Amino acid sequence: MDILLDESEGDEEGGGSPAWMATFADLMSLLMCFFVLLLSFSEMDVLKYKQIAGSMREAFGVQNEIKVKDIPKGTSIIAREFSPGKPQPTQIKTVNQFTTQNKQQSLQVGNPQAAAVTGSELNDELTAQLLDEKLSSLLKKTRADAEKLRQVLKPVIDEGKIDIESHRRQITIRIRERGSFPSGSATLNSDFVPVMADLRVALQDIDGKISVEGHTDDVPIRGARFQSNWELSASRALSVTHELVSGGALDEERFMVVGLASTQPYRPNTSSKNRALNRRVEIIIRQGDENATTTTLNDLQKVDPGIIDRLDPATAAGDNRG
Repeated sequence: MDILLDESEGDEEGGGSPAWMATFADLMSLLMCFFVLLLSFSEMDVLKYKQIAGSMREAFGVQNEIKVKDIPKGTSIIAREFSPGKPQPTQIKTVNQFTTQNKQQSLQVGNPQAAAVTGSELNDELTAQLLDEKLSSLLKKTRADAEKLRQVLKPVIDEGKIDIESHRRQITIRIRERGSFPSGSATLNSDFVPVMADLRVALQDIDGKISVEGHTDDVPIRGARFQSNWELSASRALSVTHELVSGGALDEERFMVVGLASTQPYRPNTSSKNRALNRRVEIIIRQGDENATTTTLNDLQKVDPGIIDRLDPATAAGDNRG
């Protein structure tokens, strides 16, 4: 019995994959290359990666611990391209300071029995030296200014009408009543006015605040013009100030006028001679802060008790008044 087969059933289909598979494979290859390139150009943050891994471990119960061995560092072109140099080993096994070799003869310097000087003592000595130099220069200038005034006023100083003294940074010009003012009057004698003119010129080159202070003795004044010694002392100080500032050569802001009557006697009011010395007008030139100068001298005395004798002998001996 003959069996007839359908030719359509006997034909086998053609071999190979469908056409769309080739396109799909090409796309997958391109995507893989793209992600590989992305990964190669990316820079992994190790710390952030480990933090994410830790979060995932806590979320999913992973028990593995990842220990951070390196301290996280910021990245830079210098850190990537250059590495630190390696230390070279020393040729000797033990590095000692030469001063630790206390057997060396070169260490035998000075007196080994002398007491060591502490850092605070050295600091005090250095401070005292600097203050000494600065204060010595200031006191020297004040004494030079006082000597200049003595040269200008030498004739009236020799006559006993004026005396000048310096105390630290202060110069005192003491004008006696005899020869400068008539008794009980605040008007300068005519022959004393040229003396004030010479003093005015000399004071132009001397810096400092100027206090003009009038003084009297303890005998109450008897006269119709002045009601008390207060008024007389203030008027005399004002007359001297007017002579000094006349002509505008001296700045009026430097001056202060004070009337003290008999409250600050130069000598005790126990005799007619002392009372004559107490009737006076003092021109006090203050160069710098007297309180600051006193404080500086006190600080220096703590370090060097004999420093005042060297800097200002008149200060150490007290007021040489007479």
